[in-house]
Amino acid sequence: MTAEAPTAPALPYGRLIPVTVHFDDLDALGLLHNARYPLMVERAWTELWNGHGVRFDGDWAAAGDACNAVRELTIGYEAPVTRPGTYAVHLWLERLGTTGLTYGFRFCSGDGTRTYARGTRVLVRLDATTLRPAPWSEGFRTVGRELLRPAD
Repeated sequence: MTAEAPTAPALPYGRLIPVTVHFDDLDALGLLHNARYPLMVERAWTELWNGHGVRFDGDWAAAGDACNAVRELTIGYEAPVTRPGTYAVHLWLERLGTTGLTYGFRFCSGDGTRTYARGTRVLVRLDATTLRPAPWSEGFRTVGRELLRPAD
């Protein structure tokens, strides 16, 4: 008989992406360093989009929707992470525009029940040659619509 992994609670929107906090991610006080939260959110975001074929492989001209830049990042810290282990990032889209988007995130326990930090990030899709805003592809927009948080 093998033990089954516990299932995460169903999320009403977005995706829950597992992340790992390592010992060297902790600061001198034994807390997850504040700069590591955005890094782990970025890794979760990259993993989510890689699963849909959106990736950067070294060629900006071929990167398509992966050619984007951060316009704004906000984050609020709610509770300290005090030990290494498996956690998660809950990701969703707040807004999907023609050339930009705003996504929301929560850095949380692996099962998504406890929130340690939350925030938003604004991205702008760029043309690789001009570095000016460019429209998201229809394939990207289709996946993005699945990630949109329902209006309150």
